[in-house]
Amino acid sequence: MPGSFKAEAIVLRSIRLGEADRVLHLYTRERGRIGAVAKGVRRTRSRFGGRLEPCARVALVLHEGRSDLCTVTAAETVHAHAALRERREPLERATQACDAVLRLFDAPEANQAAYNLLCQELWLLDAEPSAATRSQALAFRLKLLLAAGFMPELSTCASCGEREPEASLLGFSAAQGGVVCDSCEAGSFRLDRQARGFMAGALASPLAEAPVGSDLALRQADRAIAETLEYHANVRLRRVA
Repeated sequence: MPGSFKAEAIVLRSIRLGEADRVLHLYTRERGRIGAVAKGVRRTRSRFGGRLEPCARVALVLHEGRSDLCTVTAAETVHAHAALRERREPLERATQACDAVLRLFDAPEANQAAYNLLCQELWLLDAEPSAATRSQALAFRLKLLLAAGFMPELSTCASCGEREPEASLLGFSAAQGGVVCDSCEAGSFRLDRQARGFMAGALASPLAEAPVGSDLALRQADRAIAETLEYHANVRLRRVA
């Protein structure tokens, strides 16, 4: 029903519209993903100032009319994450995190776990620039898979369900749903014990305490995450470099 409502949101992306407006892709705590127009935001004396920049966490008042896009009528900063813009690598990691949420959570449905996870990731990258590592970025994506309901099986064979010895669970198949044993490895790729250990450790640890993996383990984990997203969510993300 048309009218105004309040929402807390992360600005995922901002696109120019006309001479002074912007279209915003927002991920909100209350409604999930929504689109909105911020009118006049590019004018020097805009009432929004710089509060609607990508990666910012804001408290909004929006008007919902007949259009698919809401209109931002008021905005207050919850966390600007200003330090992100002072260093290239944390900003790139933050942009990747926002893009992953944009692509994976495209429905106007609240997902508190995904929203909280993104807030934690942006806060961490803003407060601790040294956290902008490949290991930490992959840990975020693994937790995002869990929030989306696409987490692959890592402890037993995803195909036959047998709890094989660890030495036998060395394949990964997105189609079958996770790690697979020697008997079910057709169509899988090799996922070494270190890579599986990194993935399990990343899920069990806070974002700020993401485990460190070898280059090989991180490449394999990145592939497992990417193929899971492509197969189950039809989402393709850039690999984490």
